[in-house]
Amino acid sequence: MSSREDILQNIRRNTRVRYERPDLTELEENALTYPDKVTQFCAIMKQMGGEAVVLTSEDDINEVIKSRYPNAKRVASNMKEVATGEKIQLITCATFHPDDVASPAELDGTDLAVVDGRIGVCENGAVWLQQDVEQRAVYFISEALVILLDRKNLVNNMHEAYKRIDTGEYGYGVFVSGPSKTADIEQALVMGAHGPRSVTVILL
Repeated sequence: MSSREDILQNIRRNTRVRYERPDLTELEENALTYPDKVTQFCAIMKQMGGEAVVLTSEDDINEVIKSRYPNAKRVASNMKEVATGEKIQLITCATFHPDDVASPAELDGTDLAVVDGRIGVCENGAVWLQQDVEQRAVYFISEALVILLDRKNLVNNMHEAYKRIDTGEYGYGVFVSGPSKTADIEQALVMGAHGPRSVTVILL
């Protein structure tokens, strides 16, 4: 038996009183909702230190990415194309596939990663990333992150989001809300302490 199982068994043996799980129906029914999800999401993303860009049918997605990250030389992505309105656009700005490296350490030095967002949450700007690459370190080791998200997949709150999340083939997913940040050190807010310094969500 592993040490983890030992700990869990000890907890079970020493639990004297068990409580039923709370009924969250009332919380869900009274959760925050927004009449304009796109506007709300963009506003919250700005508050979180990130940026949300609404793509129009005339915009070239590669040019939009390059205009925001003109100095990015090493760009990772496993995405080949995205649907923008009635047309399909190829992702040509990437310079390599993150799974073409032998180990996660080789992703160090990645300037930008372009990834697929599955769900966007309007109440807090969080975007659900379902792991679709072997090297999930790419989500955290890149200096900047561009998340492509279909605006139809915006939900009001976390109650709605949790009903829709899927960990996929790799069994892993993560919510990302703006760039990495911490205020633990001398109560000074530092961006990019443990992950991307910049996050841009492009709403398709």
